Amino acid sequence: MKVTEIRSDKVYNKILNAKLDNKNDIYRYDLMNEFSHKWSCYNVPIKAKQKGGYDVIMASSMLGYMEPSKIDESKLQEVKGISDDTIWKLCTESIKKALTLFVNAGVELKVEEYKYTILLPNPESVYTKLSKSCCGDGGIPGSIFLSLLPKEDTIKKIPSVLAHECNHNVRFQFIKWSNDITLEEMMINEGLAENFATWIYGEEMLGPWVTTTDMETLNDYVKPIIKDNLNVQGLEGITAYLYGDEIATVQGYFPEGLPFCAGYACGYHMIKYYLEKTGKSIIEATLMPYEEIKKELSGFWEL
Repeated sequence: MKVTEIRSDKVYNKILNAKLDNKNDIYRYDLMNEFSHKWSCYNVPIKAKQKGGYDVIMASSMLGYMEPSKIDESKLQEVKGISDDTIWKLCTESIKKALTLFVNAGVELKVEEYKYTILLPNPESVYTKLSKSCCGDGGIPGSIFLSLLPKEDTIKKIPSVLAHECNHNVRFQFIKWSNDITLEEMMINEGLAENFATWIYGEEMLGPWVTTTDMETLNDYVKPIIKDNLNVQGLEGITAYLYGDEIATVQGYFPEGLPFCAGYACGYHMIKYYLEKTGKSIIEATLMPYEEIKKELSGFWEL
């Protein structure tokens, strides 16, 4: 197993000192090209054929990352913040720790190299505000993005956020992704990932994608809505339930009256119920097919 850091701070410094016309290409070829496999899985080209077309620049902006054209002297402190070697060491050690837990349990990982980087989020983005300036993306095995505005409280979250993404990285080496994935299946994925993170670091490190929804709201309001829509399919169908109204609206989907990441919160407690009911370890559960997990969940909806 090899964990490779792609030092975005060096690229951001280069962008910061570049002419405006050159900023996008530096971001494309010096940083995002390192993750070309990840972007190709999403059908996102590194550079669009037409000027202003859909590519990693537009996709990054839509995902809440800071646009390279906005990286100038006003962002110097943010760039300095992610230039601290101790942060990169913490990231590398956290990823190695999470993956090693699977290896030590006898799991033979199919992916040998794991690349990661730290991306500066757009502080005005709804994603950044709702996730409290620290979140990740690890859906494609071998690639992990950490989105971070470096502050004391966000740096503290790094290990648990990366553990969550490593769980995705491992699960999707064994469970095939489908574009017509159901809401229930996505909740299983997210619930497994967050339970893995709390198994390592404790519930005090739960992310805002879980803690924003209190138990009373979850049981009395969220669960009845989600229960009736477990079989909704595709990202266009599940977004409002999984991410909540604010993000659904930003992405152009119809809101369903749900708070931020209601589906994540529900998924966390759903998998917690599953683990307690079956006695399975989170390592075992991470590799289990959806159908095997789903057949044990009926009691959760009666709680």
